[in-house]
Amino acid sequence: MAEEKLHEAIDAMKNSGVRITPQRHAILEHLIQSMSHPTADEIYKSLEGKFPNMSVATVYNNLRVFKEIGLVKELTYGDSSSRFDCVTTDHYHIICDDCGKIVDFHYPGLDEVETLAEQVTGFRVGDHRMEIYGKCPDCQKSKH
Repeated sequence: MAEEKLHEAIDAMKNSGVRITPQRHAILEHLIQSMSHPTADEIYKSLEGKFPNMSVATVYNNLRVFKEIGLVKELTYGDSSSRFDCVTTDHYHIICDDCGKIVDFHYPGLDEVETLAEQVTGFRVGDHRMEIYGKCPDCQKSKH
C-alpha cells in the first residue's frame, strides 16, 4: 500500500515538472510510511544518517514544494512546530493534550456543514479542518 502511494506521489511530481532527487524521494517515502505526522526536524533527524550533506533547510524547501503540488498538508496546532501529513484521503485528527501525538481518523465528509456555512455567511468555502483533543491511551495509563 505504501509502495503504491509512493508511486502515485512520484507520478504527481513528474506531472508537476518537479525533479525527483534522492532526497525528495527519501523525504516523501518517510512521510508516507510515518503515521506520526512528523515535523521537518524529525524528518531531517531520521534521514541525516543516509544523507549527511542534507540540511534542515533542504527538508523545509522540499516540504514546501510537496505542499504546493498538493502532496502534503502542513498541520499547525498552537505554538508547536508544524507537522506534515501525506495527503491521501480526507481525514481528521485527534490530538493528545499531554504528549502531542496526532492520530488520523476517518469520518464521512462534512460537505453539508460547508454548504450550510456558505448559505449562512455568504462565504465561498475552500476547505475545512476538524480537530479533536483528549488524552491518548499511553498518557491515560501513565497518569494512574
